[in-house]
Amino acid sequence: MRDLPSLSSYRHKMHKIRLATVDDAATISRQRRLMFADNFSRTEQEFDQLEAAFTEWVTPRLADGSYLGWFAVEDDTILAACGLWIMDFLPHWMDIAPARGYLTNFYTAPAARGRGLAKELLRISVEECKKRGIGVVTLHASKFGRPIYERFGFAQNNEMILRLNEDTQGWE
Repeated sequence: MRDLPSLSSYRHKMHKIRLATVDDAATISRQRRLMFADNFSRTEQEFDQLEAAFTEWVTPRLADGSYLGWFAVEDDTILAACGLWIMDFLPHWMDIAPARGYLTNFYTAPAARGRGLAKELLRISVEECKKRGIGVVTLHASKFGRPIYERFGFAQNNEMILRLNEDTQGWE
């Protein structure tokens, strides 16, 4: 099991930050659904499938500590959330550590936007990576989140993608 971060350093005056537990798997999946619903148009059935599949995926990772989630909470209401997947990763010229941080599931409820919650959760996530000696942190940014990440120092890289579930031309 991986070391869990201390919650004592994640307090704020108006809201508190709490670390997700295995019992939060369905809540994290719901937040992920909301995040994607803000950015992509899909059917309810597709979102239902995504939510169920993610709950199944995230539950064991919450249990073994390879996925950490944080919630900004005020009066028992989740205002914002984020996740950090600590991925096994091959040693690389950018970082020889056999792990990479992948930030995901950043979502702020519409009524709580503009309060700096995403920025606070981003700082907590990156600090957790530093504590663990992780030298490379990646994410996929929405058009809404991109300015926050860029101000924090994230930059585009040259990664390419091939989506095998779509029509591809292959080797012509």
